[in-house]
Amino acid sequence: MFATNKLKIINDPVYGFITIPSPLVFDIIEHPWFQRLRRIKQLGLTNYTYPSAQHTRFQHALGAMHLMIQAIGVLRSKGIIITDEEAEGVTIAILLHDIGHGPYSHTLEQTIVRNLHHEELSELFVAALNRHFNGVLDTAYAIFTDNYKKQFLHQLVSSQLDMDRLDYLARDSFFTGVAEGVISYDRIIKMLTVHEDELVVEGKGIYSIEKFLISRRLMYWQVYLHKTVIAADQLLVNIMKRAKWLSESGIQLFSTPALGQFLLFTPSKSDFELNPKWLDEFAQLDDYDIFSSIKTWRQHPDPILSYLSDNLVNRKLFRVEMQSEPFNPVYVEMLRRQTMLHFNLTEKELPYYFTCDRVENKAYNPLHDRIMIKGKSNELTDISKASEQLNNAMMPTTVSKYLLYYPKEINH
Repeated sequence: MFATNKLKIINDPVYGFITIPSPLVFDIIEHPWFQRLRRIKQLGLTNYTYPSAQHTRFQHALGAMHLMIQAIGVLRSKGIIITDEEAEGVTIAILLHDIGHGPYSHTLEQTIVRNLHHEELSELFVAALNRHFNGVLDTAYAIFTDNYKKQFLHQLVSSQLDMDRLDYLARDSFFTGVAEGVISYDRIIKMLTVHEDELVVEGKGIYSIEKFLISRRLMYWQVYLHKTVIAADQLLVNIMKRAKWLSESGIQLFSTPALGQFLLFTPSKSDFELNPKWLDEFAQLDDYDIFSSIKTWRQHPDPILSYLSDNLVNRKLFRVEMQSEPFNPVYVEMLRRQTMLHFNLTEKELPYYFTCDRVENKAYNPLHDRIMIKGKSNELTDISKASEQLNNAMMPTTVSKYLLYYPKEINH
């Protein structure tokens, strides 16, 4: 009997052909926990605004893996020593960097499981997979958790210039059709090098980094923080909050078995660590659990749950007003009162229909995992100081916008 060929080639619309580099990587991709990422959209409900944004965490993980393989090749060509074990380890680390994402990715991150971020869940998944594969993921786990002796390997997985960011900007701009997000990912990778165990960029790559940071900033306002995307995401969050409140109050709801567990209970990180049941339950959840339940909740007798669910299924999104300055408190109070009267809501019920919030966009933070440019004399300079375009108050500064979210039935 011939052994199954595990060195597959995948045709990707962004990069062309992606090669699976080893049998171990193939086996990880085939694992049900990783295959689940096929059923989780990369951008949540962004497709309500950009209809083609249907790509998944599975595609993103493979894309980030592809870029990592390219980066390893470039660094090795420049004399940076990366052993085969380290190459496989950092490749697996980036492949699994998002395995802890729940349904609809970031949208429901603090709704289904509270006080536990997807990075922490990813770490739990990687540790569990390492046990499943009898310890062969030790190097990958050490790199993933930033406990490996070569710091630059972790930076390739998680930093302000990692393979995760390079892929999601390239992929999200491709599938949304937002040209402002297009970046020179291949040029950036070719300009990477290592200086005293730190991942840096060669000086001649500075313009590509400028474009990368500007594109990231624009993508946040045009895609990730687009007010219609926020409207859809907020509606989904409020539906799940209402469903969880009803379940915890003893009111029966239709749901898949896995979703039912998280509607009734709120496990902590220690619960996940001490009881493997919770990781297994979480691994059963994907976008289909959520949307199938919401379709059914349209007929639920609770008027809040049914109203919100029907609005989401039929894309009757709430109105979102967004501006650079805080809203006039008198105006906010008027909308609050109108919403309460129109829907006959109590103060406790109002947040399901009305939100006054603030969103932030900071494309680059010079105080965290800085992007360093290596000059001809081997001196390192922070990109915010090295760049003529970025050496001003705009790029390091957090830009805030204020928003109001309420039903379109409210006329004013």
